[in-house]
Formats: sequence, C-alpha cells, structure tokens
Amino acid sequence: MIIFETISGIFTESGFAEFLGDGGWRYPIMYIIIIGLFYLAVVKKFEPLLLLPIAFGMLLANIPGANLFNMDLFIHEDGAPLAIQQIIAEGGLMDFLYLGVKLGIYPPLIFLGVGAMTDFSPLIANPKSLLLGAAAQLGVFAAFIGALLFGFTVLQAAAIGIIGGADGPTAIQVSKTLAPELLGAIAIAAYSYMALVPVIQPPIMKAFTTAKERAIKMEQLRTVSKTELVIFPIAVAAIVCLILPPATPLVGMLMLGNLIKVSGVAERLSKTIQNELINIVTILLGISVGITAGAVNFLKPETIYIILLGLFAFGFATFGGILFGKLMCFVTKGKINPLIGSAGVSAVPMAARVSQVVGQKANPSNFLLMHAMGPNVAGVIGSAVAAGVFLYLFQ
Repeated sequence: MIIFETISGIFTESGFAEFLGDGGWRYPIMYIIIIGLFYLAVVKKFEPLLLLPIAFGMLLANIPGANLFNMDLFIHEDGAPLAIQQIIAEGGLMDFLYLGVKLGIYPPLIFLGVGAMTDFSPLIANPKSLLLGAAAQLGVFAAFIGALLFGFTVLQAAAIGIIGGADGPTAIQVSKTLAPELLGAIAIAAYSYMALVPVIQPPIMKAFTTAKERAIKMEQLRTVSKTELVIFPIAVAAIVCLILPPATPLVGMLMLGNLIKVSGVAERLSKTIQNELINIVTILLGISVGITAGAVNFLKPETIYIILLGLFAFGFATFGGILFGKLMCFVTKGKINPLIGSAGVSAVPMAARVSQVVGQKANPSNFLLMHAMGPNVAGVIGSAVAAGVFLYLFQ
C-alpha cells in the first residue's frame, strides 16, 4: 500500500499528470511542432544554429510543472514598468536570460556579429542594388496592413509586419517593444520562414520571371577599394541613425561590426565577434525566444494568423524584389537579372544562394551570387530601417 501511494504521489506531482488535466491536449500539439523544428534544423539543416536552441527552449517551456519562465514578470496588464528587483527576487534562470531580449541586448549583439561577417563590397560596387533591398520591404508593410485587417492592434500589426523583413533579430527587437505577448509566435515564424527560403522563393521567382530573364548574365562587379569599405559603415551609421534614431541599436551595431572587420586593425576583435561572441549570444537568444512559446500562450488563433501573415509577408517581399528587378532590367535594357531582386529579403546569405541556383538552372554559365549579395545585404539595412520606422511611429 505504501509503495502504491508513493508511486501514485510521484505520478501526481509529475508532468505526466498535467496531460490528464484541463488543457492537457495542448502539450502533444506543441511536441509535434517542436519535433518539426528539430527536423528542419537537424535533418534539413535549415538555420540549425538558431532553430536548435529555439526548439529546445520550446521543449523546456512545455514541460508541465517545470515553471521555468514567468511571463507575468515581464508583461503587466496595467502597463507598469519592468520591475528588475521583482525579477531578481522571484525569477529563475530563464527569467534572467530573457532579460537580454526584454532589455534589447541580444538582437543588437547579433547584428554586431552579422556586420563582422558581412561583405558590403557588392552593394558598394553596385549602389543600385540598394533599391532592390528597399523594394523587398514591401512585404513588411503589406503584412502590417493584413494584420490590421485580421483585427490585431496597431502595435501588434507593426510587430507582425517585420516578419516580412526576413530578419529574426529585427523581428525580436520590434516584438519585445511593441507586442511582447506575441514574441514567441513572431520569432518562430520569422526564423522558420528564413529557414524555408529555398522552398518558398523559387516558385515565386519562376512565376514572375521569364526563362529569358532568368538566363541574363550580368557583368562582373568592379573592385572596391579599402577606403570605400571603411567609409561605408561610418557613413551609413551616421546618415541612417541621424534620420531615424530608433534604428540606431541595430544599424549602429551592424556597421560597427563591419568597420571592425574591414579596418584590418582589429583582427582579434573581428574574430571574437564572428565566432565566440555571436555563438554565445545565438544560444542565449534562441533559448530565450523558445521559452516564451508555452502551450497556453502559443496555441491561440492569433498564432495561426501570425503564421499565415508571415508567409504572406515573405512571399510579397520576394514578389516586390522581383518586380523591381524586372523594372531595372527594362530600364537597363537587359543588363540586370530580375532574380537578384528576390535576395532583397535580408536572409543572408541563403536568399542570394537561391538566386544563384535558380539563375544557374536557366543558364549553367550564370553566376549571380555576388550580384545577389548586393540587394541581400541591402535588405539587412532595409529591415532595420523598417523596424526603426515602426518604433518611431508607435513606441
């Protein structure tokens, strides 16, 4: 009898008992979603550096009874400010890690690493590609309007719209400020669609371009001097941040990372940023995002709408880039391959590689990768600017 009571008591206190209670049906659904993310990361190798920690963070968030994360410490219905002392007194490990998201620390540090790993020379050599990166941001504003039509508030719609920029850190930066209650769904949608670039983009690219356009070969880009490479991040940081101060955390850190790389005088810092720093921050960011996706908060009709709007935003962004690429092709009398416009969605460097693959299928001697990197890195800047616009308007 004692043994039976002991076993019964252990079961009652275990997470398994939650499956039999009210809302227990949510957990199997969450586990299916988590397995899907693990599949994309491990088997398909789509964005594994982020999908793995995000998926594992979701797994930890959906262990009944663990209570690793306390969202109520960060979101107050009465609009009260963040109480750091309360978090220190009542929070645990995951609450402390989430402070890096809530206080806007992780996304700028990710941008610092991205800047140190980014080559802006294709954009500098062909400044017109900046327009393609801007055109791809149409997906951001299309999703913003769509979210309003779905009944989301203006703040929530702005956070959802950034998914169209195909930039995870930017989506997180905006969401944590404007709609923290939607952070998990928005971040997971953003990173999932970034991972699915090779699946989502090619059908759209082929549907809106002709075989002749896809086969266009572009002239080799000119060589960019070191002086240009050094001046570029300084000039972009100064101009963009003066025009749009809310974009400073992302654009400023992006350009700082790039300046450290191209200056050639801080190699140790550049290597640290590109390796140890960004790897550590990526793990912390992924876990922090995943831990917000608990079954109760995640399995809501709003999440389905966000997933659909994210797909629409991503598709429309690709369409916008392609459409402007076709216009530039017409204006230049066939010197620009419209396919490089699809790379303006910011998912670096995967979107540029997709442009290369689709173009090479149409013409085996076609090499569009470096040309596509121009709008690709322009899209990174563009998504940060779009985020700055929303933060300026609604923060």
